[in-house]
Amino acid sequence: MLRLGRTWHSSAVCGRQSLPGKVKVVSISSEEYRVNEQIRGVSRVRLVVQGENGKSENLGVKTFREAMEIAQQRGLDLVEVAPNEDPPVCRVMDYSKFLYERSKKEREARKAQKTIEVKEIQLQLKINEFHLGFKIKDARRWLSEGMKVRVRVKFIGREITYPELGRQMLDTVIEALQDVAQVEQPPTLDGRSMLMVLAPLTNKDKKKQQ
Repeated sequence: MLRLGRTWHSSAVCGRQSLPGKVKVVSISSEEYRVNEQIRGVSRVRLVVQGENGKSENLGVKTFREAMEIAQQRGLDLVEVAPNEDPPVCRVMDYSKFLYERSKKEREARKAQKTIEVKEIQLQLKINEFHLGFKIKDARRWLSEGMKVRVRVKFIGREITYPELGRQMLDTVIEALQDVAQVEQPPTLDGRSMLMVLAPLTNKDKKKQQ
C-alpha cells in the first residue's frame, strides 16, 4: 500500500512499482493538490505530460481512467493542477519529487532574503591593549553567529593627520580575526574615521585555510 497525502492507495492505483513483499510509503502533503484517486467527481481531464525534449506536452482531453493509466505506465502520479478549468487540467509527474524541489527552492529563497545584521565596534588610537582585546572578542562572537562587523577607528583632534596609524590598528584586528573573518570592505577614510567591514568566513574559505 502507498500513502499519498491523507489517503491510502494501492500500488496499482498510484502507478508505483514495488518489489513483491515490500511496501513503499510516500508521505507527502496534499493540502494544495489532489493526487491520483484523490481526484474525485471528475470524468474527463486535460492531460499534460513531460515530452522527450523536457518541455510540457498537451495530450488533450482524456477520460480520468485513461489519464490514470498513462501515469501508471510511466510510474508517476496524476496531479490535478488546475481544478477550476473545464475540464480540469492534470499533469503527470513525480509528485514527491515536485514537492521536494519546491521546498528546496523556497528554503533557498528565504535564505537569500535573510537580512544579515551588521554590528559595529568603535576604536580610538589611544585605546589600551586590554580594551582592544575586549572589542576583538565581541567581534569574534558576532562573526561566529553569522553577523558582519563594521570596525571604525575614530580620530580625535589632529589624529586625522595620521591615517596610517588607524590603518595599522585595523590591520591588527584583521590579523586577530583571520581565522573567522574575511575583509568585505577594505579600510577607507570616512570623515574623521577609518572603517572597514568584516564578514564571516564561508565553509569553503575555512577549508582553504586548513
